Amino acid sequence: MARVERLVEHHDQTARPVRGRGSVTNRSGRFEANARILFDDGWTDGNRADDGSGQIRTSVTDEPARRIITRNESPDIGFDRSINPYRGCEHGCSYCFARPTHAYMGLSPGLDFETRLFAKPDAARLLERELAAPGYKVRSIAMGTNTDPYQPIERERRITRQILEVLARCNHPVGIVTKNALIVRDIDILAPMAAKGLARVALSVTTLDGKIARAIEPRASTPGKRLAAIKALSDAGIPTGVSVAPVIPGLTDNEMEAILEAASNAGAKSASYIALRLPLEVRDLFVESLLTHFPDRADRVMSLIAQMREGRHYQAEFGKRMRGTGPLADLIAKRFHLAIARLGLNRQRVAPRCDLFQPPRNSRQPDLFDGL
Repeated sequence: MARVERLVEHHDQTARPVRGRGSVTNRSGRFEANARILFDDGWTDGNRADDGSGQIRTSVTDEPARRIITRNESPDIGFDRSINPYRGCEHGCSYCFARPTHAYMGLSPGLDFETRLFAKPDAARLLERELAAPGYKVRSIAMGTNTDPYQPIERERRITRQILEVLARCNHPVGIVTKNALIVRDIDILAPMAAKGLARVALSVTTLDGKIARAIEPRASTPGKRLAAIKALSDAGIPTGVSVAPVIPGLTDNEMEAILEAASNAGAKSASYIALRLPLEVRDLFVESLLTHFPDRADRVMSLIAQMREGRHYQAEFGKRMRGTGPLADLIAKRFHLAIARLGLNRQRVAPRCDLFQPPRNSRQPDLFDGL
């Protein structure tokens, strides 16, 4: 354990997990001039519950976005555009690669990332405007690529549902990845879209072990509920898959075949996986989580990660960052391909339809025969 503790500068060995949260501390972002360490002095603050539980409330701030579709040119992902209705994620996954984005807001990638959230209430209106722009070329829009569109605050804010309503009216293709069973709420929108070849969904399942799930992704749906969501979506005729993500060597990698089989039995027709990624501040936050919840495995997990990352804990290079390199990464890849072949997953891959798209009608120039 001493070797792992040395990875984390100024690690507070007295730190205790906050109930229902994935981060143990609230480490400052890399852009801050002064470092902050969460310290309980016995007084409550505006974001901490005053009932003696020590819990931290979730706060949500509306963000006045200028655009809603984000573009990328990454060669190792299968989409060039995405939508993120929220910044930050209440699921609190200790390994989340998106945590460093909170540093751009002057906030911590730690507890701030999962408790101080930003919502984009104008997302649907902005989407209509962008889809109506002259020269817009249709390709599937991805959701769930940075933070989860179905995190708990979506129950009240319903921004994701509003976005789907726009996409459905325009016959625009969409692909969704989520860890939350809340997605079944929107089957009434997704099923008709899927019937036209416009919608597909993947549930991310990291582990089937409830104890591990509660420790590393405390506010995501339980593994059982995610599998039930796969079944409900599949039964509704929506092409549904499973993403074994992330694969954490020494902690969850032994479950890969079991996850794929359980998802297949629930109706999943496709599968993918991503090796654990620990960019920037995420590494220290993840190590703190390991030391808190799995101290007996911490050294081994970090050693195996380094074996998959050429002696480092992260590779940013395209072609390497999603899978890793070396014998262990190759073994995980072989196990995955053997399992999906045995289960019959990924046998049919149908491209989303782009030929049905119709620009938002209320954003077009009036037609001569409108109203007749």
